[in-house]
This record gives sequence, C-alpha cells and structure tokens, in this order.
Amino acid sequence: MVSEKNIVINLMLALFLSGLIGFEREQHDRPAGLRTHVLVGTGATIIMMISLAMHNINVENDAGRIAAQVVSGVGFLGAGTIIKEGFSVKGLTTAASLWATAAIGLAIGGNFYFLAVLTTLCVIVSLYLLNSIEFNKNSKKNESLKFRLKNKNDILCKISSVLNSDELKIKNMEIKREFKNITDNDNEIIVKYNIESRNSKKLLRISNHLLEYDEIIELMINR
Repeated sequence: MVSEKNIVINLMLALFLSGLIGFEREQHDRPAGLRTHVLVGTGATIIMMISLAMHNINVENDAGRIAAQVVSGVGFLGAGTIIKEGFSVKGLTTAASLWATAAIGLAIGGNFYFLAVLTTLCVIVSLYLLNSIEFNKNSKKNESLKFRLKNKNDILCKISSVLNSDELKIKNMEIKREFKNITDNDNEIIVKYNIESRNSKKLLRISNHLLEYDEIIELMINR
C-alpha cells in the first residue's frame, strides 16, 4: 500500500503545481481558473496512485487502465471551456492547460516528480511568455472607414456583414444623409464605421473588395 508520507507529498505537490497553472488562467479571467486546475491536478494524482496500488495488490491488474480514463475524461471537461463567438473560438488554451494539468497529476501519482516539475515550468513558460508574444503580434488597432454610397439594396447590411470577421470588429457606426434631390430615390448617405482591427492588411483587402459594390461611390480609410 502507499505510505501516508507518500500520499501527503504527492497531494501537496499536485496542489502546488496545478495551482501555479490555475493561477495564471485566473489572472487572465478564463472560464477554468485556480480551483478547477487544482481539482483536476489532485484528482489525477489520486487516480494514478490508486492505479499503482491496485497493480501492487495484484500484478495482473493493468496499472494504466484506470489512469488512462483521465485522458479522455478531462477532454470532456476541457470542452466546457471552449466558447464559439462568431467566426472565432475561445478557450482552447484553457482546455489544453487542463489536459496538461491532468498529465502532471498522473506524473506525480506515479512518483515522477522531476518530470512533473519540469512539465509545469514548460506550461507556465508557454502560458506567460507565448501569450505576451501573441498579444504583441495580434495587438488591436482602431481605424475608421468612411463611405459615401447610394442608400439602396440593403447595402448597409452587406457592408456590416463583410466588416464583421474574426480579425475585424465594428465598434460603432454613424450615418449622415445627404439629399441630392427630395424626389430622388438614389439619395446618398455618408456612413462612418469605427473598426477594431487586428490585421491592417486584411482591412485593406476588404476595403478593396467593398469598392466592387455599385452602391459605394467613395471610400476613405482613416488610421
């Protein structure tokens, strides 16, 4: 049987290491934070310890049979942290961190302490450093598009659907009417879109695409 000392060491180490990863997720206000990661890490540690104990009682028992269910079980838990917003998907990193935390718990339960500590350091480095690099790469910029167009054929709906993408987001819009003639059906309007952009080149490509619409008379980009 597993000694009480070994149980205490494993659970305290699981609590600490999984807590480090959970704290980072908590700092970024993710759906699965400190408590969730701690529960996953300690739970996986207990399951691995039970698996090894069952194997020691009877060598015919597969030591990895119970522990293997953690890998698939955490997959369902991680799926609950994934959120789809429009064309973008959020929560994949948190789901992966839960899966990695479960693996760390299994390593601790199997008394692979060095592996567990080193893996935790790798996860922390990935979450902190790579997140800052990704943030700098995908930093948001506020830009505005000003259209002069003919107010017909649901042109505003067409423009809005094109501008709302995974790397562009409409913050607000302003509409100003310019009456050419009170009886004219082709009254022109001025529309200004304030855009939150992650990719200026994509915004330029989309702008060139929008110019293909016959209703758009003029388009100006302010940066």
